[in-house]
Order: sequence, then C-alpha cells, then structure tokens
Amino acid sequence: QVQLVESGGGLVQPGGSLRLSCTASGSIDSINGMGWYRQAQGKQRERVAGFTRFDTSDYAEFVKGRFTISRNNAKNTMYLQMNNRKPEDTAVYYCSASVREVGSTWYQQYWGQGTQVTVSS
Repeated sequence: QVQLVESGGGLVQPGGSLRLSCTASGSIDSINGMGWYRQAQGKQRERVAGFTRFDTSDYAEFVKGRFTISRNNAKNTMYLQMNNRKPEDTAVYYCSASVREVGSTWYQQYWGQGTQVTVSS
C-alpha cells in the first residue's frame, strides 16, 4: 500500500516562511509526478505547484515568485518552500502523487491527509 504523508504545517505571520514536506512510502515502483494542492475554507481545491514525469515544474500564478518546489528522489520526498506568506495562503495543503506500485502496470493517484497552514498575526 502506498502512503503519502505531509508535514511542516503550522502558524506563521504574514511575510513569514514555511516549508512543507511530503514523503511517499510503500511498495513503489515509480512515481509519474507529484504536486501540491490547497483548499481554503469555503473554496475549491486548487493546484499550487508540482512536478511532471519530465522533471518539469509548474506554479500557479498566485504563488509565482513566492513559493518554490523541490524534491529528493532518493527519499521520495517533495518540498514546498513558502516565502512572503499572505493571509490568503491560509488553507489545508495536500500532497498528491501519481504512483505505480510494484507489480502493477498502471499509475494511480494518491493523496495525503493534508496539513493545516495558517497565516495570521
């Protein structure tokens, strides 16, 4: 069974920084792509940033210049460095990955439980 676990959430003041981590574990054969999503209270879930299987990163317009995505393939871990945080960044942040399990011939999308990030003074 494949599992994704997020960590690093918490409270930060406006303008502050925070780094989130997402680690994939289990019977993983390969990971097609990984991405970060967020969902604020009363709003739809939206894509923040992510990697594709071509090692190409992409960012949502509302976080460009402030957030940076990175990864450690050896540890199956993805990071989201969030700088200059704004109150509107408050949301539950989710990690998602397209994973092919050992013995399988197809990819399946997995989601972590999410981590709460609050930006407030």
